Amino acid sequence: MAVAVIADAHLGGPGGAVEPLLEQLAGLPAAGCRRLVLLGDMFQVWVGDPRFETPEIAAFVASLRELRRGGVRVDYIEGNRDFFLAGSVYADAFDALVPEVAFEAGGERYLAVHGDGLDASDRQYRFWRAVSKSGLSRAVATHFPAALARRMIHRAERRLAETNFKHKIRVPERAILEYAERRLAEGYDALLLGHYHDPASWRVGGGEVRLLEAWFHQRRIHWFGREDRRA
Repeated sequence: MAVAVIADAHLGGPGGAVEPLLEQLAGLPAAGCRRLVLLGDMFQVWVGDPRFETPEIAAFVASLRELRRGGVRVDYIEGNRDFFLAGSVYADAFDALVPEVAFEAGGERYLAVHGDGLDASDRQYRFWRAVSKSGLSRAVATHFPAALARRMIHRAERRLAETNFKHKIRVPERAILEYAERRLAEGYDALLLGHYHDPASWRVGGGEVRLLEAWFHQRRIHWFGREDRRA
């Protein structure tokens, strides 16, 4: 089974317009894809409330629903820029909306995780993440007047960029390797992480941990279980 993985598109930000990604999604069935794993942060900010929906979000969700109708499984791993998608009006675009996805392709067992929050020393970011995804924040986003809620969301997005700057310029290699060693010991051959945007890989025990290149860099789809791994 060919599995396609897309990480960190950041549409509406550095990823630009949605149309190139929509074209790639439409071509997945013909390319042999039977499962699509979205590794989070498809948009610069995605809130699971229709009041924040943009035409780009609507088109993206429609494309995912079409893939599902055609028999492609779609899994979404919530990233740090995704908020309250579970139980939202977008939930039917996914077969699963989960913190991590395990799959097998080409005889290898993979575990895919977004990857933020692994560095316990980055307390500022971990605190911000906990607050921004809390029930209180969800109540603010969904019950405040739309104009005020939008201003709060955009202010939070700017705050995230500032808070996460240190976290991004210094890849927490030690924390990643410790996490990978623990998870690979569960029986996986490779751990796939997004979030860090630039590709890298390390051997850990008898397995491998890979940081997947962000889609917005070269519009790359990562393939597993298929000889041609680039689209």
